[in-house]
Amino acid sequence: MSLLNNELKIRSKKYLVQSRSFAEMLEATIRKYQNRTIEAAQVIAELIELAKQMREGQKRGESLGLTDDEVAFYDALEVNDSAVKELGDPVLRKIAQELVAHVRKSVTIDWTLRESARAQIRVLVRRILRKYGYPPDKQEKATQTVLEQAELLCAEWAH
Repeated sequence: MSLLNNELKIRSKKYLVQSRSFAEMLEATIRKYQNRTIEAAQVIAELIELAKQMREGQKRGESLGLTDDEVAFYDALEVNDSAVKELGDPVLRKIAQELVAHVRKSVTIDWTLRESARAQIRVLVRRILRKYGYPPDKQEKATQTVLEQAELLCAEWAH
């Protein structure tokens, strides 16, 4: 259990979407156990499955040909299932790569504190999403998720 918690802490520092998803799965399993809807053996089986999914999430970046940072942005874009179906992996991969390149160049140490810098990056993200035909009705949520993901990675990038 503590190994999974440690893995979640590590992921939460870099992978916004994955860490949220895995944390929700872990909480659901614990809640079921506390409510006595599952036995200890089932908890162990679910925790093993969660650990497998976390490993697969790590390997997925390799199979897509993306760096760790690009995978984090790819996941932020993939939150929207209809966009994935509409655009497909190759386009989402290009968007993630372009986002990393442009956002990394635009990020300064204090960009999260300066509203003008945040607005500039927000415009940049929207422009890239529009360029690749990301569904307009889903762009705001994707933009917000991408900005949250950028905040996690910006400390590393700004140095």
